[in-house]
Amino acid sequence: MMKHKKTHSLRLFFLSFLMLFSELALIRWIGSQVYTLFFFSNLILLASFLGIGLGFLRAKSPRRLFLLSPFLLALLIAGAYFCGFQYHVKLNPITDNLDYRGMFFKNHLYPVWLTLPIIFILVASFMATLANEVARQFQKFPPLQAYRLEVLGSLAGILSFAFLSFSHAAPGSWGLVIALLFLFFLPKKPGFLLAIQVGLLLISVGLMAKETFASHHFWTSYYKVDVEEYSKQRYAVNVNGLTQQVIESVEQRKQVKPFYFLPYEHRKNSGRLGRVLIIGAGTGGDVAIALSKGAEQVDAVEIDTRLYELGKKMNPNQPYSDPRVHVYINDGRAFLQKSQEHYDLIIFALTDSLALIHGLASVRLENYLYTLEGLSIAQEHLTPNGVFAIYNYYGEYWFADRLAGTLNRIYKKPPCEDTFSPQDYWATVLTIGNPAASVQCKTLWQAPIGASISPSTDDHPFIYLQHNSIPFLYFFALAFISILSFYSIKWSMGSLKVIRSNLDFFFLGAAFLLLETKSIVNFALLFGTTWFVNCLVFAGILTTVYVSIELAHYFRFKRLVFLYVGLLLALFLAWNIPTTSLLSLSPAMRFVCASVLTFSPVLLANLIFSARFRDHVQSTEAFGANLIGAVLGGLLEYLALIIGYQNLMGIIAGLYVLAFIFMTRIRKGRITLP
Repeated sequence: MMKHKKTHSLRLFFLSFLMLFSELALIRWIGSQVYTLFFFSNLILLASFLGIGLGFLRAKSPRRLFLLSPFLLALLIAGAYFCGFQYHVKLNPITDNLDYRGMFFKNHLYPVWLTLPIIFILVASFMATLANEVARQFQKFPPLQAYRLEVLGSLAGILSFAFLSFSHAAPGSWGLVIALLFLFFLPKKPGFLLAIQVGLLLISVGLMAKETFASHHFWTSYYKVDVEEYSKQRYAVNVNGLTQQVIESVEQRKQVKPFYFLPYEHRKNSGRLGRVLIIGAGTGGDVAIALSKGAEQVDAVEIDTRLYELGKKMNPNQPYSDPRVHVYINDGRAFLQKSQEHYDLIIFALTDSLALIHGLASVRLENYLYTLEGLSIAQEHLTPNGVFAIYNYYGEYWFADRLAGTLNRIYKKPPCEDTFSPQDYWATVLTIGNPAASVQCKTLWQAPIGASISPSTDDHPFIYLQHNSIPFLYFFALAFISILSFYSIKWSMGSLKVIRSNLDFFFLGAAFLLLETKSIVNFALLFGTTWFVNCLVFAGILTTVYVSIELAHYFRFKRLVFLYVGLLLALFLAWNIPTTSLLSLSPAMRFVCASVLTFSPVLLANLIFSARFRDHVQSTEAFGANLIGAVLGGLLEYLALIIGYQNLMGIIAGLYVLAFIFMTRIRKGRITLP
């Protein structure tokens, strides 16, 4: 009996591991293939929650959906691979520079409006078949014991995937882990069905591993990188299929992209060039220019180790081998918050990352650099005669105006504005200095007439959003997800009865997803938008969940109203203490305060869930309703585009109030079911 129980425990643990690991692998793999997912940050995550929720709701179905998983996985991987996004490098014969207009989808027969819904449906279907097997094991245990095993398996899945990401393992490794676990759980009886399933798993692993062994192909902790030579000793660095950087010499860069040299020309009467800080150092092109201009020391900050390693190996000027260069692998904003140094020149160099911090939040890696607070911190690191510069390919005039207006507000004067628009790129350079600095230029920025574009802030860091609103395309996507989720539940269960009878779990799931999002955003601002920080937060959340399970196991919380009151007080406290107010604290004290403000509501929320879940008769239905609720939370996260992240705490509090109201009504039998 004990051996039988141990076997079921191991199956639930490793199935939960497989489910979470597969979800993370799909987020990274599909995101690397389908470029437009950059604009729909949590599409794969919402599809996963919907699928897992549906899988749990159908736990009692006689059909074993898990047998369909290899087929759906192969279909999903193949679809993302063949319908993805790819940049074909070519040279512009007029300017001798890359032609950046060569971007196109591999197959024009599959437009974005069709590709993304299909991917959403396939992800949800695959995760439903996988979750259904988890749910079948889940219902063999008392609710709290099953929840404990599921959380431990998920935690192991996150830590394992984080290890592979930090070691720069390629997708072939992820696919191999998934395939081996599948083989362990598939029926062992030899036959045609097993042969088909094994063949489909091999196809999935093969497609994921196809680029693994190419000499010019690399995987970082953030994205996939391809290096392609397009001219003599000039290399295009493609990130997730789109050219992000170019490796070339200082002389080559001076010929084709003179805007890189303008910050130095604007400060030519400011004396010696002592210390220079370059954020977004990448493969070292900007560092090489600073050295060529006589910089005595260059601090190069780059978030991705792989890009630095490529520059060290391939940059023809070998800037990273110069003893004057100090390299820091870190988030730019985090470096500025930690550093005590001052610089004669600070450059934000092409920091458009093309990558989001995680599927939970609509924030890119560089967003917190360009907020009012981020640019103000940069000014604090300038010497009295220091100069600050930003340059990038700004395809929208209003975006350059936003940054220029933010600098104008900080420095109390307009910046120099230089615009380059040859046939193959459109670049803008903004240069400004402290009052003692001698900045000379022909053109100063002028505020646009009749239109004011406000700076982005740490609370509303959406620098690429012109107005505080939800774009129409997002409305279309959110409406699609809402309608599909509604009818998926009705088709799967025949009615919404199971959701109506578990409405408190539904709203607990919605609130907790928003709470997770707010936690990720808080720590990204306070400690950097790195994968390491994100993984620590997720591990911290799951550890807190596990602690709540153990507390609920040993202590009975009969009056949940007290836990709800404590939760609302914790949320009120977090709502009224802005995250930015913690930036002035020392790193150790900042971590302690951030952890208390972040994980106190997480602990209390999960104590409520665990205490309520402990004695629930239909555990898989309650758990499924909770996960379906997380889809609502993911949709509500887009409200941050309008109200900012801090005010999401009010939405979270409102959802927990609804959970309490419906818990009370369900206990009293006041919820009518169709």
